[in-house]
Amino acid sequence: MNEINNPINSQIQIDHEFEALEIFNLSEIKKQKEVVRSFWLDLVKPSEVMLSCFEDAFEEVMFGAVIWALNQDPNYPKVVTISRVPHKIHNQEIPGSRWGIDNPDSVYRVIPIGDSQSYVIRGKLGKQLFNENHFTLWDEDMKTIGLISGNDIEIDSENNFEIFVNPSNKKRGKNHIQTSSGAKEFYIRDTMINWIEDRPNILDIEIIESTKSGKKLDTKKKLEIVKAYMQKWAANTTRWNQQALSKPVNEFSFKIDRDTDGALRNQVYLLGHFALPSSDHCIKLDIHLDGAKYFIAPITNIWGTTNNIVTKNGSLNNSQAKVNQDGTYTFILSVNDPGVFNWLDPSGLSEGILTLRWSGFPNEVVGENLFAKSKVMLINEALNEITDDHRISSEERLNQLHAREESYRWRTE
Repeated sequence: MNEINNPINSQIQIDHEFEALEIFNLSEIKKQKEVVRSFWLDLVKPSEVMLSCFEDAFEEVMFGAVIWALNQDPNYPKVVTISRVPHKIHNQEIPGSRWGIDNPDSVYRVIPIGDSQSYVIRGKLGKQLFNENHFTLWDEDMKTIGLISGNDIEIDSENNFEIFVNPSNKKRGKNHIQTSSGAKEFYIRDTMINWIEDRPNILDIEIIESTKSGKKLDTKKKLEIVKAYMQKWAANTTRWNQQALSKPVNEFSFKIDRDTDGALRNQVYLLGHFALPSSDHCIKLDIHLDGAKYFIAPITNIWGTTNNIVTKNGSLNNSQAKVNQDGTYTFILSVNDPGVFNWLDPSGLSEGILTLRWSGFPNEVVGENLFAKSKVMLINEALNEITDDHRISSEERLNQLHAREESYRWRTE
């Protein structure tokens, strides 16, 4: 397979998004949107702040449900990218499809799989500073049936690979996933820490023709699936966000405890919600990676979507942030620009959800010194604890945000 600048922008993806847009605008689907709108608002009973961002987030979550729902035919599988920001295709505006507490560093793709069919996933590994790409085979309830990490895939001299997916228990090398009863789809995540240089894997899927067991889904069946997914996406998002909303507000402090957190876990998550007392306040976060190759702090709203991540610092990873001299990181989360490089910008919202995430520990062992410390402070007081080399002028902020936007551009073209 040849190198391409944007592996997302395949003809299959383009055709899929146009089909999704057509269905999204059908009167039948618009009626279902209104049903889900009422259900979700009644279920969540949002604050005024979270209600202010509902409409934009709702459109994305609903379109995201359509994108995913239309790729559910295991006899005619496609590699489809989900959770995208709004973009254009041939001058046609395509809504965003973010949902489920998305990670701005990740490209997420899904492939439907039947538990009795056989497939070959072909691809080419992307060049990445930190290559976190997992091929996870799920059942109907998103429980893992099989898994291959990109770090373990056997490749040829040009980074090409084939993954064989079938019910057979006869291994065909390392690149084999045996399906079992209930296997439904692959969920593929490629995480890119360097937005300028990194690219996701190039991927394609082929079903072995002799294992096909049915005709293509008709429009009636597609619409049934779409409507079910729209309801499901709202309910699941609310359930997942309870992980944050059930914890004390503005609490993001912890230190790894090897007796309870486990020594061999290669990922650490800290999910919580924030509510700033005023525009003069901030949350000061001190973070120690302790050997982790990857760290990110993304802000989402309670509807499960990130806010502005392209032209604002709606997230920062350890490649985008400035590091302290002692190897730790300090971030300031505030509504107003505090004049520091590592500003986490909530897009004008004083409330939201913050997910701190570490991964890529050496030998898959979480370091004993990993920690997060958080403190609600007045911005002026917090600035007294920020070194001069982390301060930033208005002009430097514009340069930082321009570079960020340019580094993301390939994903929307």
